[in-house]
Amino acid sequence: MCILINDVEHAPIIRLITTEQALPIRHRVLWPDKSIDDCRVEDDSSGEHFGAFIGDDLVCVASIFQDEEGVRLRKFATLPEYQGKGIGSLMLAHIIDKLNRSAVIYFWCDARESAQAFYGKFGMAIQGERFYKADIAYRKMSLALKKTV
Repeated sequence: MCILINDVEHAPIIRLITTEQALPIRHRVLWPDKSIDDCRVEDDSSGEHFGAFIGDDLVCVASIFQDEEGVRLRKFATLPEYQGKGIGSLMLAHIIDKLNRSAVIYFWCDARESAQAFYGKFGMAIQGERFYKADIAYRKMSLALKKTV
Protein backbone atom coordinates (compact mmCIF):
# COMPACT_ATOMS: atom_id res chain seq x y z
CA MET A 1 0.00 0.00 0.00
CA CYS A 2 1.30 3.43 -0.91
CA ILE A 3 0.71 6.17 1.65
CA LEU A 4 0.90 9.76 0.52
CA ILE A 5 1.54 12.58 2.93
CA ASN A 6 0.80 15.86 1.17
CA ASP A 7 3.04 18.13 3.23
CA VAL A 8 6.56 16.66 3.03
CA GLU A 9 7.98 19.44 5.19
CA HIS A 10 5.67 18.30 7.98
CA ALA A 11 5.67 14.56 7.25
CA PRO A 12 5.31 12.51 10.42
CA ILE A 13 8.22 10.66 11.95
CA ILE A 14 7.34 7.42 13.73
CA ARG A 15 9.40 6.32 16.70
CA LEU A 16 9.08 4.33 19.91
CA ILE A 17 7.54 6.18 22.85
CA THR A 18 6.64 5.41 26.45
CA THR A 19 3.25 4.51 27.85
CA GLU A 20 3.19 7.85 29.66
CA GLN A 21 3.65 9.69 26.37
CA ALA A 22 0.81 7.72 24.77
CA LEU A 23 -1.73 8.20 27.58
CA PRO A 24 -2.88 11.79 26.87
CA ILE A 25 -3.78 10.96 23.25
CA ARG A 26 -5.39 7.64 24.21
CA HIS A 27 -7.48 9.54 26.76
CA ARG A 28 -8.44 12.47 24.54
CA VAL A 29 -9.38 10.37 21.50
CA LEU A 30 -10.59 7.00 22.76
CA TRP A 31 -12.10 7.44 26.20
CA PRO A 32 -12.44 11.16 27.05
CA ASP A 33 -15.26 10.47 29.54
CA LYS A 34 -13.14 8.09 31.61
CA SER A 35 -10.13 8.74 33.80
CA ILE A 36 -6.70 8.72 32.20
CA ASP A 37 -5.88 5.61 34.24
CA ASP A 38 -8.73 3.81 32.47
CA CYS A 39 -6.73 4.32 29.27
CA ARG A 40 -3.94 2.10 30.51
CA VAL A 41 -3.60 -1.51 29.39
CA GLU A 42 -2.76 -4.11 32.01
CA ASP A 43 0.36 -5.19 30.12
CA ASP A 44 1.51 -1.72 28.99
CA SER A 45 4.92 -2.43 30.50
CA SER A 46 5.48 -5.33 28.08
CA GLY A 47 4.15 -3.61 24.96
CA GLU A 48 5.82 -1.59 22.24
CA HIS A 49 4.41 1.91 21.93
CA PHE A 50 4.73 3.96 18.75
CA GLY A 51 4.23 7.66 18.24
CA ALA A 52 3.90 9.73 15.08
CA PHE A 53 5.41 13.17 15.49
CA ILE A 54 4.93 16.30 13.41
CA GLY A 55 7.97 18.28 14.46
CA ASP A 56 7.99 17.96 18.26
CA ASP A 57 4.25 17.31 18.51
CA LEU A 58 3.00 13.79 19.19
CA VAL A 59 -0.16 13.41 17.06
CA CYS A 60 -0.83 9.66 16.80
CA VAL A 61 -0.15 6.67 19.05
CA ALA A 62 -0.45 2.90 18.77
CA SER A 63 0.65 0.02 20.94
CA ILE A 64 1.33 -3.62 20.11
CA PHE A 65 1.44 -6.61 22.44
CA GLN A 66 2.64 -10.16 21.86
CA ASP A 67 0.06 -12.72 22.96
CA GLU A 68 -0.70 -16.42 22.41
CA GLU A 69 -2.28 -15.65 19.01
CA GLY A 70 0.40 -13.33 17.60
CA VAL A 71 0.64 -9.56 17.98
CA ARG A 72 -2.31 -7.46 19.04
CA LEU A 73 -2.79 -3.78 18.17
CA ARG A 74 -4.33 -1.74 20.98
CA LYS A 75 -5.05 1.90 21.80
CA PHE A 76 -4.50 3.24 18.29
CA ALA A 77 -5.50 6.90 18.21
CA THR A 78 -4.85 10.03 16.15
CA LEU A 79 -5.66 13.51 17.42
CA PRO A 80 -8.88 14.72 15.74
CA GLU A 81 -7.19 17.69 14.06
CA TYR A 82 -4.75 15.30 12.34
CA GLN A 83 -7.26 12.64 11.28
CA GLY A 84 -7.85 12.14 7.57
CA LYS A 85 -4.31 13.22 6.66
CA GLY A 86 -2.77 9.74 6.23
CA ILE A 87 -0.94 9.70 9.58
CA GLY A 88 -2.88 6.74 10.97
CA SER A 89 -2.35 4.87 7.70
CA LEU A 90 1.37 5.59 7.89
CA MET A 91 1.43 4.31 11.48
CA LEU A 92 -0.39 1.08 10.67
CA ALA A 93 1.76 0.48 7.56
CA HIS A 94 4.88 1.02 9.71
CA ILE A 95 3.73 -1.54 12.28
CA ILE A 96 2.70 -4.13 9.68
CA ASP A 97 6.04 -3.69 7.87
CA LYS A 98 7.91 -4.19 11.16
CA LEU A 99 5.92 -7.35 11.89
CA ASN A 100 6.42 -8.68 8.35
CA ARG A 101 10.17 -8.53 9.04
CA SER A 102 9.76 -10.54 12.26
CA ALA A 103 8.81 -14.11 13.14
CA VAL A 104 5.21 -13.06 13.91
CA ILE A 105 2.64 -14.61 11.56
CA TYR A 106 -0.64 -13.20 12.90
CA PHE A 107 -1.69 -9.60 13.63
CA TRP A 108 -5.04 -8.68 15.14
CA CYS A 109 -7.08 -6.05 16.92
CA ASP A 110 -10.49 -5.32 18.35
CA ALA A 111 -11.65 -2.70 15.85
CA ARG A 112 -14.43 -0.25 16.47
CA GLU A 113 -17.05 -0.91 13.81
CA SER A 114 -16.67 2.71 12.71
CA ALA A 115 -13.04 1.88 11.73
CA GLN A 116 -13.61 -1.42 9.88
CA ALA A 117 -13.12 0.09 6.43
CA PHE A 118 -9.82 1.65 7.52
CA TYR A 119 -8.41 -1.69 8.70
CA GLY A 120 -9.81 -3.41 5.63
CA LYS A 121 -7.57 -1.22 3.41
CA PHE A 122 -4.62 -3.05 4.99
CA GLY A 123 -6.04 -6.50 4.28
CA MET A 124 -7.39 -7.06 7.76
CA ALA A 125 -10.51 -9.25 7.78
CA ILE A 126 -13.40 -9.48 10.22
CA GLN A 127 -13.30 -12.50 12.52
CA GLY A 128 -16.31 -13.52 14.59
CA GLU A 129 -19.34 -11.66 15.83
CA ARG A 130 -19.93 -8.07 16.94
CA PHE A 131 -19.30 -7.36 20.62
CA TYR A 132 -19.49 -4.28 22.80
CA LYS A 133 -17.20 -2.39 25.13
CA ALA A 134 -18.93 0.43 27.01
CA ASP A 135 -21.75 0.56 24.43
CA ILE A 136 -19.32 0.82 21.49
CA ALA A 137 -19.59 -1.90 18.82
CA TYR A 138 -16.40 -3.79 17.94
CA ARG A 139 -15.31 -6.60 15.66
CA LYS A 140 -12.13 -8.62 15.86
CA MET A 141 -10.05 -8.07 12.72
CA SER A 142 -6.92 -9.92 11.72
CA LEU A 143 -4.19 -10.25 9.13
CA ALA A 144 -1.94 -13.18 8.20
CA LEU A 145 1.44 -11.53 7.84
CA LYS A 146 3.66 -11.88 4.76
CA LYS A 147 7.22 -12.66 5.68
CA THR A 148 9.80 -10.47 3.99
CA VAL A 149 12.82 -12.12 5.66
